Amino acid sequence: MLQQTQVTTVLAYYDRFLQRFPDVAALAVASQDEVLALWSGLGYYSRARNLHRCAQAVVAQHGGEFPRSSEQLQSLPGIGRSTAAAVAAFCFGERVAILDGNVKRVLTRVLGFEGDLAEAAQERSLWARATALLPEQGIEPYTQGLMDLGATLCSARAPQCLLCPVRERCVAAATQTQARFPVKTRKLKRSKRENLWLWLSWRDRVWLAQRPDQGVWAGLWSLPEFDTATDFERHGSGWPGYAEKLVSFTHVLTHLDWTLHPVRWNLPPDLDDKTALSIVTAWPTGRWFTQDEALAAGLPAPLRRLLLS
Repeated sequence: MLQQTQVTTVLAYYDRFLQRFPDVAALAVASQDEVLALWSGLGYYSRARNLHRCAQAVVAQHGGEFPRSSEQLQSLPGIGRSTAAAVAAFCFGERVAILDGNVKRVLTRVLGFEGDLAEAAQERSLWARATALLPEQGIEPYTQGLMDLGATLCSARAPQCLLCPVRERCVAAATQTQARFPVKTRKLKRSKRENLWLWLSWRDRVWLAQRPDQGVWAGLWSLPEFDTATDFERHGSGWPGYAEKLVSFTHVLTHLDWTLHPVRWNLPPDLDDKTALSIVTAWPTGRWFTQDEALAAGLPAPLRRLLLS
């Protein structure tokens, strides 16, 4: 949960998650819908799917016990080199380096590491430097200290160098080049997208379709989409009921600014089941949800807010 999400946001989610899944076995036997429902709002949903798959692998392949080495941990779904090292260091005391975003910032500043981390060779070089710096004893407090420095004092903007315990040995602090590090020339390309979002309502229920296993909001339940209002008007021509245009908004993702135009189409309550079914056949992965059922499912955060508005 702490990968790409701040501690203050995670705390409440973490407690709820552990109440429902107190151990790896409970998580392994849960459905993906249950897992995504408790993750809803944290974003980066591939993390939740990988966590679920990881639990299943630990139970099926390792008898419910996590592997104790960073090398073995990397064989599990969703666990990369840095996460594997963190687990191995904190849980099993393995002398191994981590290199998450915060630690990269601390080390590149302290070392004055000029290598471009967009290049695999430079990333490997930093890994080697990080490994060379490891203490012979006390790997847990050393690793925690690096992570805490990056999360607090050694921030990306406005680092608090005067309070930093390693200021005297920091190249960036000495040369006032903190903003230069880490060096990474390749930038994420952002894109824009625009869709009409169809809230189809019938007898106090909403039609939600489960999204594909790949792409944005993979595996979550969401409203059907149309590329344009014209597409929707063509598709919904002749439908009984009436439409309500709701307030449009832009949802900001890591790589995408997604503008959504919600339209609520209210089908008559006395509409027969056969006609209602003919309207929703375009979304075969969907089903009707009551309000409570929808809010208990794995929903994208903006849809949850929309349903509660």
